[in-house]
Amino acid sequence: MKILTKYFGEVIVDPTTTLHFKDGIFGFEDEKEFALLQFSEEDTFLLSLQSVKTPYLAFTVVNPFMLVPDYTPVLNNEELKQMEVTKSEELCFYNMCRIKKPVSDSTINLRCPIVINDSTRQAKQVILDNYEMRFPLSSLEKRDK
Repeated sequence: MKILTKYFGEVIVDPTTTLHFKDGIFGFEDEKEFALLQFSEEDTFLLSLQSVKTPYLAFTVVNPFMLVPDYTPVLNNEELKQMEVTKSEELCFYNMCRIKKPVSDSTINLRCPIVINDSTRQAKQVILDNYEMRFPLSSLEKRDK
């Protein structure tokens, strides 16, 4: 199917790869269907979570495990049941970013990840109490030292 996007213009998306959010995303509860689009063919780290219905609605998301190796999100039993799995490790996680200039001022929302069951294409945004909402990228530089 063809969709209009915020960053890429018109693109063709395989309908079997779209993500289905039963409850939408926080603040956008009416948006139920999204596509994960790569910004470049080589880069699978930084992605666009693009609404299928609303062209201007897209979020920049990252694979958190590439940046924060000790990130260990755990869903509660009800969330696991909704996602049709028995443990959190069976799911894919992406975190929304707020990209700023300079890039070191950017932040990642570790508290409210996007959770995906790759088998069913069901997705959900959850809240994890033990993580920061605005985790600064600049703190990663300090960890490397």
